[in-house]
Parts: sequence; structure tokens; C-alpha cells
Amino acid sequence: MQKKDKYDKHDSPVPNRANTFMSAEDLASGKKSVWYELEINGVVRNLSPDLFKLSHLTSLYLNGNSLSRIPCEVNKLVHLAYLDLSHNKLRSLPSELGDLTMLRELLLDYNALRVLPYELGKLFNLQNLGLSYNPLSPEIMSIFNSSNGTQKLLSYMLDNLAVSNTSLSTGFFNSTAPPERQWMFLSPPDKTKATATFTVMCYNVLCDKYCTRQLYGYCPSWALNWDFRKKGIMDEIKHYGADIICLQEVETDQFYNFFLPDLKAIGYDGIFSAKSRARTMTESERKHVDGCAIFYRTNKFTLVKEHLIEFNKLAMANAEGSDDMLNRVMTKDNIGLAALLETKEGAYENVHPQENQIRQPVMVSTAHIHWDPEFSDVKLIQTMMLVNELKKITEETIQSYKLGTTDVNTIPLIMCGDLNSLPDSGVVEYLVSGKVANNHIDFKEISYEEILHRICVKNEKDILSHDFRLNKAYDDIMPFTNYTYDFKGVIDYIFYSREHFNLLGMLGPLDEGWFRQNKVVGCPHPHIPSDHFSLLVDIEMSLPFPSGRTANGPVSHR
Repeated sequence: MQKKDKYDKHDSPVPNRANTFMSAEDLASGKKSVWYELEINGVVRNLSPDLFKLSHLTSLYLNGNSLSRIPCEVNKLVHLAYLDLSHNKLRSLPSELGDLTMLRELLLDYNALRVLPYELGKLFNLQNLGLSYNPLSPEIMSIFNSSNGTQKLLSYMLDNLAVSNTSLSTGFFNSTAPPERQWMFLSPPDKTKATATFTVMCYNVLCDKYCTRQLYGYCPSWALNWDFRKKGIMDEIKHYGADIICLQEVETDQFYNFFLPDLKAIGYDGIFSAKSRARTMTESERKHVDGCAIFYRTNKFTLVKEHLIEFNKLAMANAEGSDDMLNRVMTKDNIGLAALLETKEGAYENVHPQENQIRQPVMVSTAHIHWDPEFSDVKLIQTMMLVNELKKITEETIQSYKLGTTDVNTIPLIMCGDLNSLPDSGVVEYLVSGKVANNHIDFKEISYEEILHRICVKNEKDILSHDFRLNKAYDDIMPFTNYTYDFKGVIDYIFYSREHFNLLGMLGPLDEGWFRQNKVVGCPHPHIPSDHFSLLVDIEMSLPFPSGRTANGPVSHR
């Protein structure tokens, strides 16, 4: 039978299935038989181990037999979408049944089941569950027979999975915590010259509004709860103690009532801006809008100026009648946020006592680029807008510091963000190489060329470029920075000025073996509070300015 690309419960198999048999002519011609459904019917009491070698099966009909048990090896049938075990003599089910996360229908009617394994709660794709005519407890049947009973029962069972790790402050889950991420040393610091050294974190914390059972059905509801997740998020931030912290998906209310006060108490200050739509909302609605935040250690940095970059405003200002610019780019309310910081003496290494008050400017930015893969053109244009705005801000900074140059690379730049773009995308190509073709595949054959020439440098024919010279941290180090059931890949980044920074080290990836051993199909997870993983780098910045140069002229020494 032909395999369906997508399972639909309305097209699910039915008892009156049609079977097609190959003719003698088909056999003689060497035609191959391809089948994805199997029916075993009669008075079968035991199943052959060979059955569980058929891992390609998508539908298995074992109904109307005399089975009293199902072997735990059933979890090898990883592609099953439909499993009919009705009209048997089953008294129990193996917990391994919960590993079949692709199941859409599971029929258990007319058996002798008194209990169900809590692992069934892991079947987050299940649309239809049959439990009729089983001597199950009134509690289970009450949940099951209620409105939206299947999903309520799955949620109940997932929330009550057995305990094996008592370190969790609430709830239960049968996996151990992942091992500590290992630090990767890349190069030693340069002790022969004056430098500033600091660490930078980039982290999408997954705002509460998006963290729902509908999106993350594989995670217990108690582990999706903000009051549970925020502790894990803050513990991670405090554990690594980065000097600069760039966050995405921070809700407005969470910034002012959680992140800012908690981090201020341990020596940070920060800035925040919500996505553009917040301006059109009431105060009560606005507090749930997410945005970007930048925190910095006050013993190492001073905030000079902050800048909000609203991509929809920039799209409108540069549209010039382009329907695509208005309908595709302007309608997305993503933002970027930049902070011009100055170093303080706490950031320096190997600095002569007479120079310990040098105030070195550093531009730090974070951004959350549009998520939808169907809008790769929007992602690339938003990135170009971000870079162009950072160029303007940098040029203003150069003038205010009276540096006597027009080279934007004079000011050290750190760019962090959830760019929602893979390493082979036009977004990353543009940032790292400094250019991209104006007919790049990510533009989806939409003509933005004339518009983009106003926000990009055109120094070659058919090429859109920028003047920053950037390196990318974590080049081929992380197998994924975003880990969900539907998507696993690298979409979070830290970029830094090539001339100014030396990458000393970085926090390595999470142990992939832990994900396999614990059958973690996606995050968030009781041990991982976001669907993104934090990035953390240790960087060394050389001091390129003459001693004592600041925005207001020479520094006065004590």
C-alpha cells in the first residue's frame, strides 16, 4: 500500500480495508511490493519477535485476538500512527508503549485493563484513544469521559509520571538531569597588552504566552508553568554569571517584576523593549508582549545610550510603494535592541595603573528575527535593516568620541540573537561574509533590489553588502540551539568584531547521549526550561584607543 505523507484521523484505517494483490504479470516484471499496514487476526495468543523488526509499519491491526500481553519490544515500531488492540484479553500494557510518539490512534476497547501506564501521557500526538469496556478506575474514566477527555487524560498521565529524580522541586519525571555542559578553551589570553575580558550570554527564554500544551504536548504541564520554568532560567543565568546577557522572548511584565529586580540584586542593570505591537495595546495587554533585553554587570560597564530598532517602521519608511515590502515585511513586528556600553576598570586585564580609567565603548545588540520558514525574505531583510541601523548608531558614536575616522569597525561590536535562520541561510551568509547576492534564493524571487540598495552598500554588481567585519562564535560546535519535536537546529548566534575580539572559550553543547538515553523528543523538559539552549562565550578585547580617550575627551586620572 502507498504510504501517506500526513496522517489524518478522518482518513484513518477502518475495519473494511481494501487490499490490493499483485498480479502474476506484476510479479514476473519484478514489481516490488511496498506495504505499511499489517493485520493479524484470529485467536492469536502470542506475537512473534519478528513482528517488531517491521519498524516501517505505520498501521498495525491486532484486534479480535486472545492477547493477554503486549511485549515491550512494541516500542521498536517507531513509525506507528495507528494501533488497534481492541477485543483482546489485555490486563496490562507495557510502559514502552509511550515511546511510540507518532501514534495518532490507539484503540484499547474491550479488554481487561484495570490500570494504564502513566507513560501513555507521552503520546502527545494521539488524537483518538479507545478505552470503552475496560474495568478502569472511576477516576480515570471520569477524566476520559469529560469534554476533550483524551487530551485531559494524556495531560494527567504525563503530569504524574513516576519519580526517579528527587532534585526537582515539584512534579515528577522519570529522567535524570543532563550532565554539566563542558567549557571549551580555544586560546589563552594575551598577557602582553592591555585588554578587557568579559563573558557574553545569548538566550531565548521562551516567554510564558507561547509555552502551551498545544505547542509542547510532550512536556508535563507543571514543567511548562512559568513559576517552575523561571527558577530554572534564572538558575542558569546566575550559574554562568555572564558579564553581558542578551535575552529574547522576555515578556514585559517578567522583565520589570522578575528579571530586572533579581539581576539588579546581584550587580546587573538592564534595558528592555517589547515588540512593536505593544504600542497599540492597553496596559493590561501590553504586559504580556515579549521583547528583547540586555543586561550588563555594573562593575564592568556603564550604559551610554540605548537604541530600539523596529523593523516594521523601517519597512514602511523604505517601502516606496512596494506591495511585498508592505504586506510581507512591514506586517512583522520583530525588533532589535542595541546598547552602547563603556567599559569600567573592572573589565580590564594587564592595564597600567595610570590607564585604569580608560572608558572603551562597546556596541552590544540583540534581536529576534521572524520565525516562519516561509518568510526567508523577511528574515534576510530584517537582518539587513538591523545591520544598517547598527551602522548609523556606530557612526554617531564615532563622531561623539571624536575618533577622526569613518570606519564603523572602529567601535567593537557584539551581535547576539535568535535569528530563526540556519547556518547555511542568506542571513548568516550576509553577516559572516559581509555580502549576499541580490537574487539569493532566500529572497524567493521577489524583487527588493532597489529598496535594499538604500540600506546596503553596493560595491559590486548584483551584490548587497555591509561594512562590518564579523566572526561567528560556535562555528559548527552546537548540533542544535533550538530543540523541539518538530524542529532541531542552530538558529541562535553570537557574532563579534573581527579586529577587536579574541575568542578565548565557549560553553559546549548539551550531551546528545543524554537526549537519546532519556528519549527526550523535545524541549522544554523538566530539566531544561526553554526550547532554546543558552550560548556563552569568553572574549578578550584589545584597547585600540589612545590612553584616556573618551566621548568627552581625555579622562581625568585620580
